[in-house]
Amino acid sequence: MLRLVALTLSLVAAVAVAQDVPKRGLRLALPALHAEADPAGGRIVDARGREVILRGVNVNAHADYWQYGTFPTVFPFPPEDADRIAAIGWNVVRLLVSWSRVEPAPGEYDEAYLRAVEKTIKLLAKHGVYTIVDLHQDAWGPSLAAPPGTTCTPPSAPAFGWDGAPAWATLDGGASRCFNLLRELSPAVMASWAAFLADAPGPGGVGIRSRYVAMLHHVAWRFGGLKSVAGWDLTNEPNAFTDVQIAQLADLYAAAVPAIRAGEAAARKGFPHIVFFEPSAAWSDLALGNPPPFAHDGNVAFAPHIYRGGIGGGTIPYGDFARARADAATHGNVPVLVGEWGGDPRRAADPADVYFRQHQAWQDEFRFSATLWTWRESCGDPHKAGDVRAGHVPYVWGEFEVDCTTNTVTGVRQPLLDQLTRGWVRAAPGRLTAMAWDAQTGVLVASGTGARRKRQLVLYWPARLHGAPNVRVTGLRQVKTRPAWGGTFVLAAATGGDWSVRAAAAGTGSPSGAFVDGR
Repeated sequence: MLRLVALTLSLVAAVAVAQDVPKRGLRLALPALHAEADPAGGRIVDARGREVILRGVNVNAHADYWQYGTFPTVFPFPPEDADRIAAIGWNVVRLLVSWSRVEPAPGEYDEAYLRAVEKTIKLLAKHGVYTIVDLHQDAWGPSLAAPPGTTCTPPSAPAFGWDGAPAWATLDGGASRCFNLLRELSPAVMASWAAFLADAPGPGGVGIRSRYVAMLHHVAWRFGGLKSVAGWDLTNEPNAFTDVQIAQLADLYAAAVPAIRAGEAAARKGFPHIVFFEPSAAWSDLALGNPPPFAHDGNVAFAPHIYRGGIGGGTIPYGDFARARADAATHGNVPVLVGEWGGDPRRAADPADVYFRQHQAWQDEFRFSATLWTWRESCGDPHKAGDVRAGHVPYVWGEFEVDCTTNTVTGVRQPLLDQLTRGWVRAAPGRLTAMAWDAQTGVLVASGTGARRKRQLVLYWPARLHGAPNVRVTGLRQVKTRPAWGGTFVLAAATGGDWSVRAAAAGTGSPSGAFVDGR
């Protein structure tokens, strides 16, 4: 039966905007997550049997970047940032972790570093935010920067260092540290990746890839009992460009899954988490690099990056979302998490530019989880080194304005935050079959099937932007609201079977669905 429930929130007027830290909201439990295959598109499901959509952002506070200047390469992650992330409505952070810090010497693990990572994981959990532990790398590692005085034949230039592997695991064979256009095509980077993928022997005669798998085992053991850890991203944007290397990438993943499971099993209160695996770094731009099927236990998710239309501007190809689902199907119809997406934050201030709204609309249409690149970026991040080399004052990405003459945060990017703050279903009582948010009118519609009685729907409503919602439901009862950081949680219990929900700002007409149909 259709019921109309008028929902109000007394804290809406008190919620701070601009740079103020949002007031505290309801602390939601974070049940353990796992992946489930589904021919209609794999799903992430929690221990209560609900389909969970993960939406959030990448945080680089623990990344070990090469430092090109005097500014620090990252900003710290204070408790206020967790408040702000929760106030956007997000429920996941893809937390960058560097192999070079986890294992600074062969077989030796830095417990102080891992404790710092754990502190951030637990801080986020207090705000109802899961963590994906992302073993991040860009262009192999920080040690591959060209030495001072390196000369390169134009248009090549001395390579910057980046992040990822420790120096002891870097087998570049003395290859050139000059690059032309793409950091991944530096000969030293390509040689280091080739040695890694082939499991070439390193210190002590142990294969470098084998060392990496052992490190993943240790990380899984260290954090394997934490329910707020959604899972492990095995490696970021791997340099696997040939057929042989892409097959070797699959071999890495096949070895990593049982090693991680062994680490989780040995952990106190450990349990299997989702293993997120990525295609080649060429996947987003060139549609190449989906690894061949590899042995796994089903508790895995495909994690491509969908950047076309973001980096460099332009429109987003709808087909990239369809390709992500099709590639995930080759691995057993596993779920998809878009590990990175994003564009120049200034685009959000242009009313005619639909990039951020459109990308999120198609995330909804495909019911993909996704994490934006990025939260905070320091002017000392090597991503900005090219600007400095060209004689420009850098402009950083992220949700914060930063003066790159002093590396001082000067405020938040309100137009961007407003487009990222939106209504969505965080947890569905059964299968989620459709979800669409109309930012212009403030209407969220969602529906699903297969709900078991009493399973709870959790919907985030952006009260800061749209006030208190009116909510219509079918197949749900006991509709209630609770305060959230910067918004409202709408909670309802399933009566069993099919269900639907429509949340709208007061006075809103019929929902218009996704923001734009750009197919």
